Amino acid sequence: MSDIRLSLAMSYYDHVSDLVRGRVRAEGITLITNELPVEEIFFRMVSFTEWDIAEFSMGKYVSLVGTGAPPFRAIPVFPSRVFRQSSFYVAPRAGIAGPSDLAGRRVGIPEWAQTAGIYARAYLQHQCGVLLRDIRWVQAGVNEPGRIEKVKLSLPSGVAIERVSDRSLNDMLLAGDLDAIISAREPNAFVTHDPRIVRLWPGYRVLEEAYYRETGVFPIMHAIVIKAETLDRHPWIAMNLFKAFEEAKTNSLRNILRSATSRIPIAWSHHAALEAQKVFGDDCWPYGIEPNRRTLEAFLQYCYEQGVTNREVRIEELFPRELGKFFKT
Repeated sequence: MSDIRLSLAMSYYDHVSDLVRGRVRAEGITLITNELPVEEIFFRMVSFTEWDIAEFSMGKYVSLVGTGAPPFRAIPVFPSRVFRQSSFYVAPRAGIAGPSDLAGRRVGIPEWAQTAGIYARAYLQHQCGVLLRDIRWVQAGVNEPGRIEKVKLSLPSGVAIERVSDRSLNDMLLAGDLDAIISAREPNAFVTHDPRIVRLWPGYRVLEEAYYRETGVFPIMHAIVIKAETLDRHPWIAMNLFKAFEEAKTNSLRNILRSATSRIPIAWSHHAALEAQKVFGDDCWPYGIEPNRRTLEAFLQYCYEQGVTNREVRIEELFPRELGKFFKT
């Protein structure tokens, strides 16, 4: 039987590169790949479902699952994972010294259903004791005006969002119309070292590890999704793709952990990888359902609490049943 040809949209990741470049193959599949910014992939998938396989926002995916049959299904491959204590940016003039000072302030977000924001708000609520209804939320593009929410929300009682279509969060903060921003992508002013914007927690690395040790949550930002009609026609591709992504990731980690050469052009990257293994275990970037159950359960709880979904979604609803169990040799 000849391979089936499927389209794939991804951002660039070292741990996916072997699959995208063809050094690793998914059995029975020839991939036609597009490397694009994640924001573009998400917009085109939620609007038009343009590819057979794509990287996609976990927050938006859970929202779509909660409202009915989504046009695609996820497999438990998570190319992007980021702790989000680093995602809080404040204006020094606002006098925000800690999370409790955000109460009553105008805080900008690019989208309520952005995965990074879901984790960040959960941290405010659960670890810092800040009520989401006590913050004045403003939604707009981080660095460009016109960004819109892409899924339907069911906001909790007392939570309101002001939508601004003609200005960016970056410009509003610099003009004094926002006190803080919560965003996965850095505001331009922060990137250019403008003193009018700083991180709330410059030492976020310590907070993030403490959060993981307390909760066992290693935040998942994105998953791989497969167009529903493609998966219905070829149900075997879910496992074959999972295995190929796993092999590509294993190759990447193996190379990074070799100390003889510099796989990544950053000093001490090998040492950083070893330190990550001390925290997360030998497989410090796990795929699959069971190794990520604690994180997935917590995230589904956060989505329901924050009105990203209008009902409680179960883990079993997220992934094809074929990936619930794995064979052993």
